[in-house]
Amino acid sequence: MEKNPHHLVLGELSDFLTGEKRIDTLDERYLQKISKHLVQMGYSKENIRTNEEVTVTAANQRGSIRIDFLITEGDRICMLIKFAPGSLVTRRLSNLALSRVICPYQIPVIVTTNGEDAEIINGITGKLTSQGLDGIPSKTDLEKIDSSVSFPAISAIIHEKASRIAYACEVDGSCSVNDDLKCSSWYCYPNDKPKKD
Repeated sequence: MEKNPHHLVLGELSDFLTGEKRIDTLDERYLQKISKHLVQMGYSKENIRTNEEVTVTAANQRGSIRIDFLITEGDRICMLIKFAPGSLVTRRLSNLALSRVICPYQIPVIVTTNGEDAEIINGITGKLTSQGLDGIPSKTDLEKIDSSVSFPAISAIIHEKASRIAYACEVDGSCSVNDDLKCSSWYCYPNDKPKKD
């Protein structure tokens, strides 16, 4: 086994959704657990986008944040799932902000999970709607979302404010890791150093 300053590397594993080889860490094992749970809840692998990168800005600073899972229904992203070890409540604000940066509309369901527990937030109200991994909406639940009210457009002002919040919570003060082992944990976002415009 190889040791890294951020993670204990346990070897390699195959990604459940894509079949690609991944570095086996404890965090990666939780991500694989979440992937399997989503498929058991009725989502097809094709409707689960993983490891998507979003750019956030604050003034003239810019950084990249990786989103663990984006769940699509039709041509829209209906749910954002972000993994982070430890406390969930401390990630509510940044994940809600990210849900307002990724698309030109509000993503209606935001899930924060540490792999053992989860908090589900209504993207429009910002209120906690459910807890626990079993509280994550199933495919059937997402299909019931009323598209006429659940995907309001995000204004340029809201987008800018949300981007600043996400930058402050996820990028500012985070560490960067060399290209040999890109970190996927909460304390190592982004994988690249912040860039100036």
